[in-house]
Amino acid sequence: QVQLVESGGGSVQAGGSLRLSCEASGYVYTGGCMAWFRQSPGKRREGVASIHTGTNATFYDASVKGRFTISQANAGNTAFLQMNGLNSDDAGTYYCGRGSGAGGTCPPLDPIDYHYWGQGTQVSVSS
Repeated sequence: QVQLVESGGGSVQAGGSLRLSCEASGYVYTGGCMAWFRQSPGKRREGVASIHTGTNATFYDASVKGRFTISQANAGNTAFLQMNGLNSDDAGTYYCGRGSGAGGTCPPLDPIDYHYWGQGTQVSVSS
């Protein structure tokens, strides 16, 4: 079992920045994938970014590429999401997910491929 705890959410003005953190505990091994997803009311959960904890390979959804940066620390036990240039489309609840990373890359940003989830952290963006 893996437990994930997100933190760092908050309210910012459009154009502002936030840094989210995700702490993993339990059966955490190097070589898995950590990813960030977000969900707004009435919408499905969508992938934002992923990182392979063994190879450090990253992937970003087109909507955040160039603005968000995913990183890891503590041998993959911690994942970060630096979010710059926030806009109203970025608002929602952000979830950290953990999945397998066979082959050195992470699966596509589909929630079905991530087996462990945190409780989420809220991000609000005001104009």
